[in-house]
Formats: sequence, C-alpha cells, structure tokens
Amino acid sequence: NTTRNYFKEFLSSKMRMQYIRVKLLRLDVVERFYTHLRQDLGLAHNTSIKHMQMLKKIVIRAQKNGWLRIDPFDGFSMRMQERRRSFLTPEELLAIESHTFVIPRMQAVRDLFLFSCYTGFAYIDVAHLTRANLDRTPDGLWWLRKPRQKTKLNSQVPVLKPAMDIIERYANLHRMSADSRLFQMISNQKLNAYLKELADVCGIEKNLTFHVARHTFATTVILQNGVSVEALSRMMGHRDIKTTQHYARIVDRKLADEMR
Repeated sequence: NTTRNYFKEFLSSKMRMQYIRVKLLRLDVVERFYTHLRQDLGLAHNTSIKHMQMLKKIVIRAQKNGWLRIDPFDGFSMRMQERRRSFLTPEELLAIESHTFVIPRMQAVRDLFLFSCYTGFAYIDVAHLTRANLDRTPDGLWWLRKPRQKTKLNSQVPVLKPAMDIIERYANLHRMSADSRLFQMISNQKLNAYLKELADVCGIEKNLTFHVARHTFATTVILQNGVSVEALSRMMGHRDIKTTQHYARIVDRKLADEMR
C-alpha cells in the first residue's frame, strides 16, 4: 500500500498522469521513480530498494500474463547496501549495568534498555509483553515466547538472569493476570531521547537508540559467547537466516581485528 501511494504521487507530480499503462513502463520510468524516492521523499537507499522490489513484483506478474515483453528493470541495480549495525561492547554494556542512577526515570530507561540487550526484543515487542508470554519449563528455565510484531514469526528466548531480575523488579508474577503487561512503557521517541542522556552519563560515544540493544543481544551477548547463528535466528524471530548472518559477519570482523 505504501509503495502504491508513493508511485501514485510520483505519477501525479513527475509524470503528470493519474495512471500509466503497463506496456509503457521503461527503464527511465523506473530510474525516475527511484530518484523520487531518494531525493523528493528523502528515503534511504535500502528503503527505496524495498519499494522498487514491490514494483518489480507487479512487473513480473505483467510479464507472466504477457502484458509486458520488455523488462523495465533490465539495467537497474537492485543491490542493497550493507548497513553497519551499531552494538555495545562487553565493556560498554558493563558500564551501563554498573552505573547507579538516582533519578527513577533514568533507572527505568536503563532497565528497559538492558532487558532488550539480554532478550533481543525490539521496542514494540517489549511494549506488548504480557504474563502469558512468560513461562517456566520443568527444568526451571524461564522462556519468553511471542510472535514478533514485525514478522509475525514466533520468537523463543531463554530468559537470562539479568533479564529475569528486571522482570521481577517491575512485575509481580504471582498476582498478575495472563494479559497483564510486564512493563509500563514510555514512548519510543522519549526513550531514545533519554538514551542519549544515558550514553553521556556512562561515557559511551555511540549514538544510543533502543534498537542498539537488539543488535547488542545478537553480537555481544549471543554470538560472541559461542551460540550458533541458527539458534540466534530462532530467538530473533527472523524470517530468513541471511538476515541473521549479518551479525555473524560483524563478529567475524571483530575476531579478525583481535587476532591482528
């Protein structure tokens, strides 16, 4: 739907038309649409390519039905740019954990961030966690089981002690109903603003956002401690293991740097 709206806007503002016949799609139209996404709408390259992929799906359908003989994407590169995922080192993670905050608001921000560092849950998933998502197996291990809001795939994460300590600090598990939320959340925008303040206090120079916690879980907490990429992919709720392998490449690079 978003791609369709962007393309309708492009046709109206750049092509001066309400619709375009499929057989009139050519490489120049594809390139101009990409330019519109990047320059006029200010979208990042990878985001723009995702919209181009949506348009490509329509083109493939048109080709299969015999409505379009020439591929308008022939000559257009659909390659994604590999993004550098920011994450905390063990030392930076320890600096946040060991710092004493006297302001309750900053204590809560720190705890929510650390919870994500030790579970890998994104902001929206933490916000929707309920008592029903937390269960304990006969061997005494606590688990968080929840479909990810983004992919709808099940994420299953064993709860490490630091994460469990945070849950017990904010939730009375014995008195909660199944649909009770584990945490009282503040908005993602405010949380990220407070994380900038937290980074300054703890001497961390990286641009700290809540999503950095998810990357920290994947790299510093999981892969650097020898857990397999396949297990991480299950915990992260990724649809494709190729997404998870980006983190493995980051860890490989760090190992290579340390060996040098």
